[in-house]
Amino acid sequence: MKILLLGKNGQVGWELQRSLAPLGEVLALDRHSHDFCGDLTQPARLAQTVRDWRPDVVVNAAAHTAVDKAESEADLARCLNATAPAALAQAAAQTGALLVHYSTDYVFNGQGDQPWQEEDATGPLSVYGQTKREGEQAIVASGCAHLIFRTSWVYAARGGNFAKTMLRLAAERERLTVINDQFGTPTGADLIADVTAHAIRASLQQPTLGGLYHLVAAGQTTWHGYASHVIAQARLIQPDLVLKVGEIAPVPTSAFPTPAQRPLNSRLATHKLQKAFGLVLPAWQQGVNRMLAEVL
Repeated sequence: MKILLLGKNGQVGWELQRSLAPLGEVLALDRHSHDFCGDLTQPARLAQTVRDWRPDVVVNAAAHTAVDKAESEADLARCLNATAPAALAQAAAQTGALLVHYSTDYVFNGQGDQPWQEEDATGPLSVYGQTKREGEQAIVASGCAHLIFRTSWVYAARGGNFAKTMLRLAAERERLTVINDQFGTPTGADLIADVTAHAIRASLQQPTLGGLYHLVAAGQTTWHGYASHVIAQARLIQPDLVLKVGEIAPVPTSAFPTPAQRPLNSRLATHKLQKAFGLVLPAWQQGVNRMLAEVL
């Protein structure tokens, strides 16, 4: 099997290089690759890469994910999140490849307190959410075989993440203020990559499994709950770790104004994914604890 991976050095892309390796030959690209184009700002060249290399599977782990910057660079966000995936989808349809793509909880309006189902009506609040939704729609419209995974609150041991930021601030400050009215599920890039590899193998054997799925770890929390868990767990893992913080104060989203509006409800229901692929998704704390053990 030949697998084309885009966004190889992102959090999910890095883990995909590991999880996809047992499935076949992986051509992993980023925007700096030379022999083949992996640059999402060049959709036509991306599509030509698919036609030239003729992979069995295209995995697009690249995107414009700077949520606030997207508000001021909407054209770039649309190119990366909608135009490029559309070009990949059309090329995949022409060559018979399976396209795997990642989307986000930001396609929803963030209202209510129930986990979003795949078939629920969307209503993005931001340019990022809108362009990611346009990307989903373009893939479906192309008619190509596809797997679209919506995920949220993604972290990895490699690179920056919320947990590392909280630990740094906890070492510097006696009091932290963290948002407590946004609900979601911290989800490890390693989990996303492993589920992706499993789903690719299953859907190639049974094409009817293709479609849209929600992919997050089990459970839910707030950013405040997430931060509190991280600091408590860090103290368990490294009792001699010097953390000044004595108070983690909960505050509303309004305490931290941002250019892009954040959804308050980022919960995603995963029953469809678990049933289709015979999977059990671990509690979010399990992945976070593992990541902390790796970085501390």
